[in-house]
Parts: sequence; C-alpha cells; structure tokens
Amino acid sequence: MARPVQGRVASSGGGGVAARVVTWQRQHGRHHLPWQGTQDPYRVWLSEVMLQQTQVSTVLDYYSRFLQRFPDVAALAAAPLDDVLALWSGLGYYSRARNLHRCAQAVLVMHGGQFPRTAAALVTLPGIGQSTAAAIAAFCFEERVAILDGNVKRVLTRLLGFDADLARAANVAMLWQHAQELVPAQDVVAYTQGLMDLGATLCLARQPECPRCPLAAVCVAHAAGTPERFPVKTRTLKRGQRSNAWLWLQHGQRLWLVQRPATGVWAGLWSLPEFDSLPDAQSQASTWPGQGEVLESFRHTLTHFDWTLQPLRWRLPARGQRAGHGADAAVAAAAAAALAAHGPGRWVSQDEALSMGLPAPLRKLLLAQGSS
Repeated sequence: MARPVQGRVASSGGGGVAARVVTWQRQHGRHHLPWQGTQDPYRVWLSEVMLQQTQVSTVLDYYSRFLQRFPDVAALAAAPLDDVLALWSGLGYYSRARNLHRCAQAVLVMHGGQFPRTAAALVTLPGIGQSTAAAIAAFCFEERVAILDGNVKRVLTRLLGFDADLARAANVAMLWQHAQELVPAQDVVAYTQGLMDLGATLCLARQPECPRCPLAAVCVAHAAGTPERFPVKTRTLKRGQRSNAWLWLQHGQRLWLVQRPATGVWAGLWSLPEFDSLPDAQSQASTWPGQGEVLESFRHTLTHFDWTLQPLRWRLPARGQRAGHGADAAVAAAAAAALAAHGPGRWVSQDEALSMGLPAPLRKLLLAQGSS
C-alpha cells in the first residue's frame, strides 16, 4: 500500500520548513498582485474563487472589472444574477459565479454583511470549500490553518514524499493533517502566500526548478530525483465527445437568445437555441421565410468533454425594421414562439447580447460574424 515517506522533513521540523518558506517569500515571492496586501475578506474571497482552475494572467482583468461593478459584498448581493454572470462571461466554470452571488447574499443575511473570522465558519457558506475558507482565515484574520489548493498539494506531496493516492478521500485527509502540522504559529500570511508562490513559480507540474527552491535541501522528492511523480492520483477522467447545432435566428439587426436552464453546462447563461443536430435545426428553420447559412463548425473544450458546435444562421425578412415591429412582426413572433421549448428568450441587438452573460464560444462567434 502506498504511504507517505517523511523522514527527511520530519527530522528538520515543521518550523524549519516554515522559516525557509517565509524567508523566501519575503525576498522572492509575488508581491504585486492586486489582491495581496489586503485583509479585506471580500477581496481575498473573490480572488481565491476566480483563481480556481484559472491562470493569474486571466484573472487580473476580471478581478478589476468585478470590483469596479461590485466594490463590496453588499453590492454583489444586491445585483441581479444576470449582471454577475455577464461580468463573469468568458472566465468559465460558471457555478463559481452563481455561488459567489449566493454566498454574498448569505453573508448579508446570516452575518450582517461581515465575513466570519474562522475557517470553520467560512466553510459553511455557499461555494466556499476547505482550502478557500482557510485562505480567507489565514490572510485576513491570521488564523493558524492550512490551505491545500492544487499548487500547494504539489509542493507538499513532493516535500513530504507523500505517495499515497489522492484519488482517495482518506489520503487527502491525511495530507490535510500533515499540512496543518507544518503551519507555523507566527508569520501565517507569509507562509501561506509562500506555499502558493512556490507552486506557481518554481514547483511546477513539469520541469520544476528545484535548484532555486528554498525547500530543496529538505524535499524528499528532490532527494530521490523524482519530483514529477508527485502528487499521485490514479483516477483519470475519461473525456467525452458531444455534438450539437446552434440556431442563430436573426431579424433585422437583432438575434434571438434563450436563457439556459439553471443546472447543467453554462447554467443560467444566454445562448442560441440548441439542437441535437444540424438537420434538426434546419428542419425547424425550414418552416420560416428567409434564408439560412451553415457556418463553420468549431470545437469547444470543457472540463469533461469536447463539444463540437455547428451554427446555422437563419435571417428572417425584416425590411430594415426592428424585430417585433412593423409588417414582419408576426413572422418574428411566430419564429420565436416556435423556440419556446428551448427556454425563455428575447430579441437583442449584438451590443446588448455582448453585455449579457454569454458562453465564451458564443461571444467569440458574434464578434467574428457580426450582426450584418
């Protein structure tokens, strides 16, 4: 059975590890990120959620725009979910945005607009997991509590030579225990940030820069020359394949968007009506006047599957008038009604569409094709 191998680290003591990390972080760690240097739990929470499964370089612009629109937890809680999703559009993993909104409302209603001060209380809020709760508690309230995000798991499994399979919950719990034992009594903020920085800049998944790492002298994996075999996780995700068609219904300068269901892929976002296949979409559109154009298909990669989407653009006769007005209003209304099964919808201009919460590939499609 796989088990952790910790002799070299244990002999050095947790304090030795922490001191190395703290000293390195203060001299070489990251200090320029906009969510650093603050003890505002709203800002720390927002950054932690945005950084889940997402590169720092991508998050920077979103973080700034989000704070401009929602400067505090009360503003976020009061906003319509559509506004939150619109600002999140393109960042992916949209359940994060829905949970942000729910969590903000819970903080307002249950805690008077103030975030709880302990990881144990924070983890009871919607969308806040154990590591995010620990990060908020450590950075904002200096609680002696361990984080264990993906980067930190990689650092600690290599440091400890922890070769137990992280596909098993019991082994993850064991790693949490070891992580907690290493947290120092002082300098919690610098230590926590240091582990994150090491994972992001030196202790990389591939080609780790061990000679520059402050933990190299006490790292079990480095001593064995096998850092890249950690962390161990045997469960592999079998990627699926999916294929659908989008029906881009256009009337004059407006297009018909539908809101996706509250659960599932792109839950709550606005998108084009979706069909099982191009022939299905063509069959639907063939009952309307106008003309159709089959656009180039494209593949969109999601966490669990690759999705091939085939857009069909169908232009209804409009004679230059707005959708829903003038002689062609009945045509547009009938076409929209025929799509009722695909969800509640509305006619919008391209500019209006781009201000809504759209899936990233649809935003890219609209920008590429325009509304002409």
